[in-house]
Amino acid sequence: MHSDVTGFFDEATNTISYVVQDPQGRACAIIDSVLDFDHASGRTDTVSADAIIKFVRDNDLVLEWLLESHVHADHLSAAPYIQDKLGGKIGIGQNITVIQDTFGKVFNEGTEFQRDGSQFDSLFKDGDSFHIGQLRADVIHTPGHTPACLTYVIGDAAFVGDTMFMPDFGTARCDFPGGSSAELYQSIQRILSLPDQTRIFVGHDYKAPGRDEYAWETTVAEQRAMNVHVGGDHNSQEEFVAMRDARDETLAMPKLIIPSIQVNMRAGQMPEPDEEGDIFLKIPVNKL
Repeated sequence: MHSDVTGFFDEATNTISYVVQDPQGRACAIIDSVLDFDHASGRTDTVSADAIIKFVRDNDLVLEWLLESHVHADHLSAAPYIQDKLGGKIGIGQNITVIQDTFGKVFNEGTEFQRDGSQFDSLFKDGDSFHIGQLRADVIHTPGHTPACLTYVIGDAAFVGDTMFMPDFGTARCDFPGGSSAELYQSIQRILSLPDQTRIFVGHDYKAPGRDEYAWETTVAEQRAMNVHVGGDHNSQEEFVAMRDARDETLAMPKLIIPSIQVNMRAGQMPEPDEEGDIFLKIPVNKL
């Protein structure tokens, strides 16, 4: 079934959030929402989320799901804020528990931080399916960028998160804790085994050299033929792993990784406030 997809581009983080609609009804899902965050001041804003909320309301849609492709390291999730305004259930991959255990230690969260994924409404595993109205969604576990990455195949569209970018930009980094370039290669092969005409919607775009416009929709056939890291003749795992590992050694940490992970591993909630009602985020030194 064809799914109706609307993308919302956040230029501050180069993130694309999506509203996916059941073409035969009013049901919809939101994928990878963004809470605006100014790193210098520590202030949040809801401009990006409010644009999506307005779209849902203007089109008289009913929000059923707030889906996370993984625990993002480059932006904060707005899922709880949107849920409070529109309802819906927050879902992520069941390996969120691996992320919570790993980064619970990095951020010295202590025993009060639950590492069982209970902050989310639904934890998906590979092969699960669910519905957005009458529109079927299937879950593919696609680790490599992180252990908890998922691809959501909704109707004729696959939402791949950070696993792949547009064909002229390639693939995701694998140097975060729990990442694996070999696993990413295998995950990408699963995506590329989908039907050629499957539309692929990526989680970020950075405008590859020579391209003037941002873009976020491609197809399995285009990725298989032209992806600069895994397409065409670039199709051996050994070649990919060597390229990816060498490239990752040159990359700096995302500027919002420290606030993002602390918030996103809590399903978009901030840490508990102190006795004065103030909220604080931690900065681990020499940990990342």
